[in-house]
Amino acid sequence: MGHYFLLKTEPGTYSFETLAQEKKTNWDHVRNFQARNILRECEKGDYALIYHSGNEKSVVGLAQVYKENYPDPDPKKAGDWVQIDLKFVKSFKTPVPLATIKATPGLKNLPLIKQSRLSCMRVADKEFEILLKLGGIWTDFQKL
Repeated sequence: MGHYFLLKTEPGTYSFETLAQEKKTNWDHVRNFQARNILRECEKGDYALIYHSGNEKSVVGLAQVYKENYPDPDPKKAGDWVQIDLKFVKSFKTPVPLATIKATPGLKNLPLIKQSRLSCMRVADKEFEILLKLGGIWTDFQKL
C-alpha cells in the first residue's frame, strides 16, 4: 500500500471540480520548502486528499499521483522546486469541513490542524481512512 497526502488549493485558483473535468493536472507552484519536501515524497500510485482552502475549508475529493516529482523551475524565486502530476479519482459525497476534522478524535494529530498554513502534508493511514469514511467514499475506495 502506498502513502497518503493532503494537498491544499484555493478553489478560485484551481478547484477539485476543475480536476474532475480535466481528469489530470500537474500540481505545481508550491513555493514552501517544507511543502516541496513533502511533494518529493510522493510516489506514483500514492493518493492525495484535496482540500479547498479559503472560505470553503473542506476536504472535497481524492486524486492519485501518476507522475512523481519533476522540476518546476521558477525564474522569480530561487529554489529547487518540484511538481507532481495527479489524476482525478473520486469526489467526496459529503465534503469534510475543517470544523468536523477538528472535532473528530482520530484526526487530532492531522498536520492540517497543527500546521494550518502548510499546503502539502502527509496523512497517516488511519486518518486517511477516517476522512474517506466521513466523505462517504471509503467503500468505493476499497473497490479500487
